[in-house]
Amino acid sequence: TECISGCVCPEGLFDDGKGGCVEKKDCPCIHNNQWYSSGQKITVDCNTCTCQKGVWSCTENVCYGTCMIYGSGHYITFDGKFYDFDGNCEYVAIQDFCGDKNSSGSFSIITENVPCGTTGVTCSKAIKMFLGKTELKLENKEYKEIQRDVGDDVVYWNRTVGLYLVIEASNGVMLIWDKKTTVFIKLSPEYKGKVCGLCGNFDDKSSNDFTTRSGLQEPNALKFGNSWKQSPTCPDVTQEIRPCDVKPHRKSWAEKECSIIQSEVFKICHSKVDPAPFYEACVHDACSCDSGGDCECFCSAVAAYAQECAKAEACVFWRTPDIC
Repeated sequence: TECISGCVCPEGLFDDGKGGCVEKKDCPCIHNNQWYSSGQKITVDCNTCTCQKGVWSCTENVCYGTCMIYGSGHYITFDGKFYDFDGNCEYVAIQDFCGDKNSSGSFSIITENVPCGTTGVTCSKAIKMFLGKTELKLENKEYKEIQRDVGDDVVYWNRTVGLYLVIEASNGVMLIWDKKTTVFIKLSPEYKGKVCGLCGNFDDKSSNDFTTRSGLQEPNALKFGNSWKQSPTCPDVTQEIRPCDVKPHRKSWAEKECSIIQSEVFKICHSKVDPAPFYEACVHDACSCDSGGDCECFCSAVAAYAQECAKAEACVFWRTPDIC
């Protein structure tokens, strides 16, 4: 009934998001607040998506899942749930025998967490990987193999890629370790919904990742984490540790150092991977590492964000002679 002032496209043309008008076949697509013109391709996980007439058309490969454990007790599950758990014990990171009495399972990965710094937070010190009858122990920058009497033969091979030691097994399990406190566990899609542990159940839903050893859903991260300890004699974790409250004099240094994650340096990644939880984890780690290795803790935390950025095709060159 009345006119509204403004710019509109002529009949039959469409707004291209950049102030121009285009035909329908040339409509752009939007992904993470960025515009892509028709025909442009992006990579999402292991799939390629092409912009066609304003709509993404993607390949439908089934991708490996990744769980990440890093720094002082930070976990990102296969389904993308971010949480913190600081326990001083050995815990099941992931295994494929979950409650079903008949299944023997082909693998399990155990993380041994020990205090790092004086605030009580814990870091992963050693990883044990059980593949059939082989046990691999990764500790002190190296790994050793122990043969056991029970289990099947699972073939595995190892290689070094940059900073990382990669162990890949024939059953679709892969472990990537930075020889310090960061571990990536990759699983082939056949394990979807068939695994359990601190890394969740890999069923594409993050809401049910806190499933305890007895199969119950648990809203509380501490109770969930405690259920996966290997030895019943380890103490339960009863409270979340906030190292910056314990060491307030370190807080401003930590915030200043970690601000690189939210700075221009990582700008191209911000729309692809939310920096907020990684920044908080970085401040937490930089406050807590107060008995040597504080730079290493800070660098691992920034590297964790850089790694997620690289996965989202945002390559960031952040290491300099002054930083890490």
